[in-house]
Amino acid sequence: MTSEDHPRFPRSVFDGGEDPDPRFSLANERTFLAWIRTGLAFVAAGLALEALQVPLAPWLRVTVAVGLVLAGLAATAQAWLSWVRTERAMRHLTPLPSSGLKLPIAVLLGLVGLAVLVGLLL
Repeated sequence: MTSEDHPRFPRSVFDGGEDPDPRFSLANERTFLAWIRTGLAFVAAGLALEALQVPLAPWLRVTVAVGLVLAGLAATAQAWLSWVRTERAMRHLTPLPSSGLKLPIAVLLGLVGLAVLVGLLL
């Protein structure tokens, strides 16, 4: 059975270039999974904030919970986009790309933490 019998997904990544050292591809996959775990943690935190009825003003609690869920979705998108771009760069021996979503996710998380702190102190 050959690799043509079972093409690898996504073809836009695997159809071009040469296979990199497997260690690099596995490291890229571990980074992908770390971003997925981060996204899951954000979503769980947003759900927990609302489910546990944290003593915040209702509008603030819902706003922060939605922000955390959105951060989880952004982290998941970051995981996929970063994996694809990095794998493609390794296959074509080009410089590794930088991630554009790290700063917005960090800022959003900082704002969420600040909002919860202010809400708890008021």
